[in-house]
Amino acid sequence: MRGLAAALRRDVRWPWYLGAMFVLLLLPVVLGTPYWRGILVVCAMNVLLAISLNLVIGYTGQLNLGQSGFFAIGAYVTTVLLKSYGWNFWLACVAAVLASGLVGLLLAAFAARLRGHYLGIASLGFAVIVYQILINWESVTQGVRGIYGIRPPPLAVPGFPDLNFGNPAALFYLVAGIALVVYLLLDNLLRSPIGETLRAIREDEISAASLGVHGAKWKAFSFSLSAAIAGLAGCFYPGFVGTLVPDAFNIVESFTMLAMVVVGGMGTMIGPVIGAIVLTFLPELLRGFGDLRLIVYGLALTLVVLFMPGGMVQAWQLLRARFKGVATRRASDTSGGGR
Repeated sequence: MRGLAAALRRDVRWPWYLGAMFVLLLLPVVLGTPYWRGILVVCAMNVLLAISLNLVIGYTGQLNLGQSGFFAIGAYVTTVLLKSYGWNFWLACVAAVLASGLVGLLLAAFAARLRGHYLGIASLGFAVIVYQILINWESVTQGVRGIYGIRPPPLAVPGFPDLNFGNPAALFYLVAGIALVVYLLLDNLLRSPIGETLRAIREDEISAASLGVHGAKWKAFSFSLSAAIAGLAGCFYPGFVGTLVPDAFNIVESFTMLAMVVVGGMGTMIGPVIGAIVLTFLPELLRGFGDLRLIVYGLALTLVVLFMPGGMVQAWQLLRARFKGVATRRASDTSGGGR
């Protein structure tokens, strides 16, 4: 216990983690309507998708445009195992995560040989292939007719009423809690020597190889872990929407996930979280503009990419540095005047 207390004192991040937990608990209370609670569930899934994609793009430097395919694999594997084979929901989730991670490992074979836009095109082709399989493999996926999803079964907590995830607030707590745990695990992973290795590959793969870094191995690790997290997000999607159809996983979704990472600030942990929150709620807040909301939405994204290439995190860092500079000059002028 003393060791844990000492570690917490050294880690200045834990008050932020506690604050995040408090905000998560408070959000369904503040946004009390079923509609906004549903948006909260979508936001929690988008956070999982954004931080998973950021692992590949932001930290390993690999352009992956096929993340919607892994999201789809998680959703369909979970639903098919539940509906066709009668699996337990949680076991089906584990199988879906493993399946997504395995397919990500296979895609990493291309990542080891391709770079830049070539890898982007190959990963985009993967997303298109998955989408076409979902449409045409009707004996399993039911094609465009869709499959009715199943929500997570109620959890029995001793001393408390059963948690029924048919309630959007309870489903939000489940998905957001999982997203927070994944965030903490990834944050600690990327602060370790593994994170330094991935960043070395991102900056200069040849130089990293000269230092003994096996680029293909670490790219495979990054792709498979990223795919597994996206598959985990997909596990909860069918039960939330009710009916699972292929159109939910078209290639546009991959670009939306990419936008979340870029707008928030790729190569940082908090940036994709901010991007996911902003790009989930912004379209809803712009609904009052009618059809103009898409123009406003696109204009906002364009301005961010043009003037804040490092995303919202970079903008905040620049503002903080400017305010610190102003405060330092004022303090210097005051001390000079005193003399």
